[in-house]
Amino acid sequence: MLTISQLATYAGVTVRAVRHYHKIGLLPEPGRDHSGYRAYDAGAVVRLIQIHTLAGAGVPLARVQELLDAAPEEFSDGVEKIDKELRAEIRRLQDTRKRLARLAAGEHLALPASVVDYLDRLRELGMDERYIVLERDAWIMIAAQVPHLVDDVIVQKHQALEHPDTVKLYRLVNETLDAAADDPRIIEMVDLIESMMIAAVQAGAAGSYGLDDDLVRLMDTAMLEAAPEAQRIITLLEQRGWKGWTRIERIPTDRL
Repeated sequence: MLTISQLATYAGVTVRAVRHYHKIGLLPEPGRDHSGYRAYDAGAVVRLIQIHTLAGAGVPLARVQELLDAAPEEFSDGVEKIDKELRAEIRRLQDTRKRLARLAAGEHLALPASVVDYLDRLRELGMDERYIVLERDAWIMIAAQVPHLVDDVIVQKHQALEHPDTVKLYRLVNETLDAAADDPRIIEMVDLIESMMIAAVQAGAAGSYGLDDDLVRLMDTAMLEAAPEAQRIITLLEQRGWKGWTRIERIPTDRL
C-alpha cells in the first residue's frame, strides 16, 4: 500500500494535484489505515497516471471522467472530438492574437477596413511585423490626407500582388530588413524594381496613385527615418536614372 506522497511520486504529480483530483471526484479517496493515513493501491496509481496523461494532453478535467469510463470505441471517438474542439480553439486564439496585434498597432483606430485587410494579406505573405508597421504608418498618412483615394489605391495594390514580381519584391524586402549594404540581394531588389518600373512606364501605369508632392515627400521622409537602410536602394536607383521611393520616376536626361 502507498501513502499519498508515494502515489504522487509514482504518477509524476504533486500531492496537491492528488487532493484536487479527490475533491472533483476524478480519483476516488481510499480508506485510511490504522494510523489514519490514506492507503493507495496499484489501481490508484494507474488511475492517476491516466488522469495526468489525459490532462497533460490538453483534455479538460471536466471531460477526463467520461473518457476514463468509456469503452475503447467511445474513448477513441471522445478523444477525436476533443482534438477537433482544441484545434478550433487554437484557431480562435490565433485569430484573437491577430486582432489584438492590430488593435495594439492602432490599425483599426486609424485605418479603414480595406487597408487593414491589405495589411493582413501582407502578413499572410510572411512579411515581418516591422515592415507591416512601415506600411501601416504610410497608410495612416494617406488616409488622413486623401481619404477619398484610399479604396482605389487599395484595389491597385491588391491587383499588383497578383503579379509574381511584386510578391518576389516584397519577399526580398522582408529578407533584407537587416541586411548589410553590400548584400547581393540589395542589387537583386534594385534590378527587380527597375524592371518593374520600365514595364510600368511602357504600359503608361507609372505614378504614385494621385498623391501630391508634399505627401510623397512626407512619406519618403518617414520611411527613411524608420528604415535608413532603404537609402542604399534609393542611391542605386538614382545611379540608374530613377528617383524617389513612394513615387519612383525617371530622372530627366538633362540632370543625369
